[in-house]
Amino acid sequence: MSLLLDNQFIELPPDKAINTKLFLDAVSHIPSFFDCLGPNVFSVIKSDINGNIMKIKGVYLKDPAKYVSLQDIVEAEREAHAAEWPKVGATLALMWLKRGLRFIQILLQSLADGERDENNPNLIRVNVTKAYEQALKKYHGWIVQKIFHVALLAAPYKSNFLKALSKGEEVKEEDCLINVRQFLVNYTATVDAIYEMYTNLNAELDYTV
Repeated sequence: MSLLLDNQFIELPPDKAINTKLFLDAVSHIPSFFDCLGPNVFSVIKSDINGNIMKIKGVYLKDPAKYVSLQDIVEAEREAHAAEWPKVGATLALMWLKRGLRFIQILLQSLADGERDENNPNLIRVNVTKAYEQALKKYHGWIVQKIFHVALLAAPYKSNFLKALSKGEEVKEEDCLINVRQFLVNYTATVDAIYEMYTNLNAELDYTV
């Protein structure tokens, strides 16, 4: 079975409210996605995502009844930390987490759309580069960008990556990509909803690290 389909995100309700517990349950499996890219290649993103998930979870567990949705958390922190907000607590953690989630979304969508280097069709460097440049690069200073440039060069072959997504099973490329497209439906809707929430609440920051 596909690593992605084993841990699908749920369909959002009409108001696009994201249930905190269900989101945390689904997103807790995302760090393992980066193992498919190689144990050390994207360890920086994996570590960052893991840390941000734990920060959001820590806030949620303080009062699950109060923080039913992610927006409940962000709005509560805006009220409690007016001077520092949005550069505080779970609001800041979710801001960075959504960027890591967007990186995954763009990478998988690029593969699902058949984008590739015609001279090296079994490399995913084109897809990973697109994902990094669109989701993360603008928030990174030149030192971090150089770290990721090295990581991009070490990205695995597409065949090995898709096999890892299939939990080591030998699966036809198109069958694997069908699973990827199925996973992306609710996943993309969730990531888009988080970005929309940050825009509506004016919670987005553009500083670099």
